[in-house]
Amino acid sequence: MNLHSTIEHMPEEMYLRLKCAAETGKWPEGTVVDQAQRDTALQLTMAYQAKHLNCDEMLTIGSDGQMVHKNKRELKAQFSTAAKDTPITACAKPNTESESSVQSNIAHFTDL
Repeated sequence: MNLHSTIEHMPEEMYLRLKCAAETGKWPEGTVVDQAQRDTALQLTMAYQAKHLNCDEMLTIGSDGQMVHKNKRELKAQFSTAAKDTPITACAKPNTESESSVQSNIAHFTDL
């Protein structure tokens, strides 16, 4: 089986396993990956990204097979757009019942 057919029929779960092995040097279950396996996992991950993922994130492989590079201006524009799209939500206030129970569990050293 050649590389193109392997990538064409690779499920996303396998891509994620290979990506984990290439990034961390371990399979998801913790088994150490030797250098040859890591190199192969990296090559397959990059080929999968180029074939299946239409991603323009920094340092990924684009659909043209080239690594995506962005300059500072492009990154600032991307992050400012992402920040505008994400609503800011207030933190939830703690429940007063649980707050009093937490305070009662705290040791007080006033009797020393």
